Amino acid sequence: MKLVSWNVNGLRACLGKGFLDFAKQSDADVICLQETKLQPEQVDFELPGYEFYWNSAEKKGYSGTAILTRVPPLSVTYDFGADEHRHEGRVITAEFPQFYLVCCYTPNSQDGLKRLDYRMQWEDDFRAYLKELDAVKPVVLCGDLNVAHTEIDLKNPKTNRQNAGFSDEERAKMTELLSAGFTDTYRHFYPDQTGVYSWWSYRFQARQKNAGWRIDYFIVSDRLQPNLTAAAIHTEIYGSDHCPVSLELAL
Repeated sequence: MKLVSWNVNGLRACLGKGFLDFAKQSDADVICLQETKLQPEQVDFELPGYEFYWNSAEKKGYSGTAILTRVPPLSVTYDFGADEHRHEGRVITAEFPQFYLVCCYTPNSQDGLKRLDYRMQWEDDFRAYLKELDAVKPVVLCGDLNVAHTEIDLKNPKTNRQNAGFSDEERAKMTELLSAGFTDTYRHFYPDQTGVYSWWSYRFQARQKNAGWRIDYFIVSDRLQPNLTAAAIHTEIYGSDHCPVSLELAL
């Protein structure tokens, strides 16, 4: 089974930059999107064979997630936990026979870490939610998790320390998640790989210079490790300030 995740930074814009070509050539069973920035009625396109599930933010043009799947899910739920986590369209959970797939767009801590307190609450609540799912069947989590976990996950760790996405607090929460029985699939295959990123600022010619961050992930329950066959970061694909990431599972 092939899964793809992509923060498209505005699906309507991405549709004009080759999204459908990528979706077709990727031949993925499931495509998870983050930062769709739309209500479903604002977009009309066809991807034959796929069912679409949308979770849009109440605030128009902001956040939002989607799952496009050609494998019919057993069930689909939107958001999780307390009311405070249920207004920005950040989580979709699709249940398949052998696992739960969770598509997530983690809140950004923002400049000056002004949203860090909320982010810490989110991290604790979301980890508890994943563990609840994991108690029932294995979990595959994907999306823009808005954190570069270790120093090899971004080009300039020293100058970015305590910036949003590379604060000690956010990195510690990722460590907590992985320690709770989960595996970062890219690092499973490439534990020491440097220079491969999934997001680049639009400023300072960051992508041309490959001054990027790895903040897009596939994370799975540890017991799925024997089923992992490939993980990739598709740096050759443009259309957003993020590139797609993928995972292949033998189930």
